[in-house]
Amino acid sequence: MLQENLIRIYERSFRENREMSALTDYFKNETFSYYEMAKEIAKLHLLFRKAGIEAGDKIALIGRNNPRWCITYIATITYGAVIVPILQDFTPTDIVHIVNHSESRLLFLGDNFWDVIEEEQIRQVEAVFSLTDFHAIYERDGKTLTKYQREIVRNYRAAYPRGFSINDIRYPEIPNDRVCLLNYTSGTTGYSKGVMLTVNNLTGNVLFASTALNTQTGQCYFQRGGRTLSFLPLAHAYGCAFDFLAPLAVGGHITLLGRIPSPKILLEAMASVQPTIICCVPMILEKVYRRQVLPLLEKGPMSIAMKIPLVNTAIHSAIRKKLMDAFGGNVSIFIVGGAPMNQETEAFLMKIRFPITIGYGMTECAPLISFAPDNEFKAGSCGRYLADLLEVRIDSADPERTAGEILVRGEHVMTGYYKNERDTKKVLDADGWLHTGDMGTMDPDGTLYIRGRSKTMILSGSGQNIYPEEIEDRLNNMYLVLESLVLDAGGGRLKALVVPDWEQAEAEGVDKEALPEIMQRNLTELNAQLAAYERVAEIAIYPTEFEKTPKRSIKRYLYAPSLLDR
Repeated sequence: MLQENLIRIYERSFRENREMSALTDYFKNETFSYYEMAKEIAKLHLLFRKAGIEAGDKIALIGRNNPRWCITYIATITYGAVIVPILQDFTPTDIVHIVNHSESRLLFLGDNFWDVIEEEQIRQVEAVFSLTDFHAIYERDGKTLTKYQREIVRNYRAAYPRGFSINDIRYPEIPNDRVCLLNYTSGTTGYSKGVMLTVNNLTGNVLFASTALNTQTGQCYFQRGGRTLSFLPLAHAYGCAFDFLAPLAVGGHITLLGRIPSPKILLEAMASVQPTIICCVPMILEKVYRRQVLPLLEKGPMSIAMKIPLVNTAIHSAIRKKLMDAFGGNVSIFIVGGAPMNQETEAFLMKIRFPITIGYGMTECAPLISFAPDNEFKAGSCGRYLADLLEVRIDSADPERTAGEILVRGEHVMTGYYKNERDTKKVLDADGWLHTGDMGTMDPDGTLYIRGRSKTMILSGSGQNIYPEEIEDRLNNMYLVLESLVLDAGGGRLKALVVPDWEQAEAEGVDKEALPEIMQRNLTELNAQLAAYERVAEIAIYPTEFEKTPKRSIKRYLYAPSLLDR
């Protein structure tokens, strides 16, 4: 158990940074300083007390990323209750299931979500509040809380007759082993599991982030006055930890975009905010590389100049500056996570010395397992496991060369799945090791390399392990391929589903009828790069993008050959 405590960290941060900007809604241009945020938290604590909320009670939260979403989250955990953030991409059925399964007593939501929920579906919820201004939308019995919120300014002044001072920023003692977060996964099995995370789990992640530094410059990535542009879903462990919890711990300023916006709006926001740190999923950088950088390198004078060493270096520098300027010009590091990075994109960004690092984690670790500073990051890896906080081992006789399941134990590991002992026992063994389900190898210095998911691994007819993700990575680099899935078609055959890049095809005047022949050429090129046992028998064109989880992972279980053949 760690000595530090997240609640005490926030208590200090809110006091020491009280005059600094904490949260900004990009579209509403509404900003809360740390002091103003603390005042809003105090008001919510009064509401919780009026509602009879006790330590350990659940409070559900769903809506777009905005300051009041963040304030509700922090108010809940600093009160001693358990926050239940729900991804806004979940269906109404999923939302109702999570609210009920978690036994949430209160619900805070964006007004649009109340339009798709019937109060009789959530009978345990005593009251519902709007993330627009915290007014009561619904109260099950009577109007006590509705009236209390309507008169919240008067009630707040009565509670703090001499005014709210920094000495009033004081939260109860909440031990590190207390569950403070129920994070429901999207899950590749088609149903959600409530991951029970403790104060200690979150403290470990925030402590690591707030002390992570570029070992070359000696500068911390997260620092007082740093600027974060938040567009990842905060209800997901990755975005929550590094776009929200970590910056607030050190006095950073978070500008909230609501959700992943269009490329045009994102670049406009980057230019305006000039973030010092960017956390993103691979898709963001891959799209920039494929649609803006790659065409420059393949055509015209630049493609010729790239073959001349000295000119080549100058071009790399120019491209790096152009990319950095597009992202606001002040970014110290791009932290990529949530899904595997395309190897070609990664290799190019490293070649031009773009400040990128790729981390690895999972909701069950709140989320971080491995990370390396950008100046120490190894190509193809996902950083070094956090040796001061975790133990990691590979379930393999030869961890450096033969992939095995990645097992994790330590400060970040969840206590289990809420009301789900069966699934808890499947992943947490008697010795406390979390079985991640990811297959990987590890260097002697603790650097991890992910090969694929144990559930997606295909056993060839000759007994060789095939990781479809590795084949997909190569295929996704080929002409007019937007994304792909490699499946076991039975009888020792592999089949690839390919979603063409329809936008690129239209821009280049490629007729739809020509796509099968283009994909056949891609297949020949692909198989030339693969071992005999990995070769793909056919490519089938899939008309629409694959359905994805909120963190942009393909829901592979929807595309099993048996389902597609129906």
